[in-house]
Amino acid sequence: MTVLHDPHLSLVRNVVPRTPNGCEECLRLGMDWVHLRLCLTCGHVGCCDSSPGQHARGHAAAIGHPIVRSLQPGENWRWCYTHEAFV
Repeated sequence: MTVLHDPHLSLVRNVVPRTPNGCEECLRLGMDWVHLRLCLTCGHVGCCDSSPGQHARGHAAAIGHPIVRSLQPGENWRWCYTHEAFV
């Protein structure tokens, strides 16, 4: 499902990845990740739901920043964790 007018899009900012080399929490904890997601509100880099830590989803829930984009090369999509939809 795609939410065309997601109200959370108002939280999107022009951000720079805080930890461009990997998931912020995984780097600190010595964990591995599968794919990376960039919080489009604050620049937090977290790991995807296929990663053991699921830190991007955890950040969205704990901090209230639901919109991320993929940091994978060649991917240009955004996801809203609240609506579980591409935006």
